[in-house]
Amino acid sequence: MVIEESGFKSFLKKKGKKQQVIDDLVSSVNYYREFLLKICGKTIENSTGDDLLKFSQIHENDRGLLKKRLRGIALYYSFISRGELAILASDLREEEISKTRRVFRLEDFRGVDPEDIEKLAIIGIHDAGQMIDAAKTPELRENLTRKTGIEMERILEYVKLSDLSRMPGMKGIRARLYCDAGVDTVEKLASWDPQELREMLIKFVEETGFDGIAPLPKEVRNTVESARVIERIVVY
Repeated sequence: MVIEESGFKSFLKKKGKKQQVIDDLVSSVNYYREFLLKICGKTIENSTGDDLLKFSQIHENDRGLLKKRLRGIALYYSFISRGELAILASDLREEEISKTRRVFRLEDFRGVDPEDIEKLAIIGIHDAGQMIDAAKTPELRENLTRKTGIEMERILEYVKLSDLSRMPGMKGIRARLYCDAGVDTVEKLASWDPQELREMLIKFVEETGFDGIAPLPKEVRNTVESARVIERIVVY
């Protein structure tokens, strides 16, 4: 266990985590280890998705702490190459975040057409989640275009902004920056190296005069990591 913990710490350091963060993440994993041993009679290495779901359900009354622990657990599963469980832990954490996250209204996105927002509101589409549900496939987008009279290109734009807004910390202006810079889908975002992405965004802001600043390294890194594990909902 000491060897594994040492290796995990090195793994986290390579990801740019600071020592205090590393200590918190290791503590979360050790807490999960104790839970598995006492409640499930297992080690973390031979645990299953059912064990992770049980852990989440038992601790759901303390969402703040649960989100924190699921982050460490997801990273540890990634460290030991249990990709399916890393994704599950990340998805569970995202579910907990979404329960307390403010609903992102379409009017809060930078550069949307107020007339389009009014047309969508008439048929009950007010926020990003509703936009995704109503237009997550090409067929649904065609139907929405017919129903509202909004051009397909703009419908697709609003879906992309809404999909990007599922990333933790992705505000309206940030979603617009990624979209305008051509990183307009979760798949594209996940494909980037964080450092190269930040350099591209800095250059984009400088060359276009975009009314906003490029994200800091930690934000870009966290956004790319989230994009790599978040559930794919929209079909392009």
